[in-house]
Amino acid sequence: MNGINILIVGVGGQGTLLASKLMGKIFIDSGMDVKVSEVHGMSQRGGSVVTYVRAGEKVFSPVIDMGEADVIISFEALESARWLPYLKKGGTVISNTAQIDPMPVIMGNAVYPENVLGRIADAGVKVIYANALDLATQAGSAKAVNIVLLGMAAKVLGLNYDDCLNAIRATVPAKTIEVNEKAFNLGYNL
Repeated sequence: MNGINILIVGVGGQGTLLASKLMGKIFIDSGMDVKVSEVHGMSQRGGSVVTYVRAGEKVFSPVIDMGEADVIISFEALESARWLPYLKKGGTVISNTAQIDPMPVIMGNAVYPENVLGRIADAGVKVIYANALDLATQAGSAKAVNIVLLGMAAKVLGLNYDDCLNAIRATVPAKTIEVNEKAFNLGYNL
């Protein structure tokens, strides 16, 4: 892999920052130069969160411009659409099917759009999706959505399976390793 640009997007509190930390560790452990940049926005109030992960032989900037992301890993369906302009032609969206209503929908000023991921796919974008919340719950914790999505991304990106599990073991609290390994495997083996 010469270089890769990944956007990890979601809503505050979903674990996007841990996912970016793990992704960065996996790339570093494989000998790549890595830059990670986090933008929190209104994350503590359920707002949009984005993390840029760039890896390659030599990476000079942590920022991914519009049309440069190889992959968007989305923790929430509508966030996939929000960040779609950053995906390059031929890129892939890996998304959770979960829907978290944004504030205008909660307040009754808007309606959550129907079939967001289907519309993205209809526009010619490769979309891989799953109900990561159901899979995380099956693994033992609803909080493991991020690890399910990491597993899906690892498979799509062709990342070394053992490197991914080693990064999880080295990063998550010891008491959650078993659940996180199960969650990773459920995403990886979809």
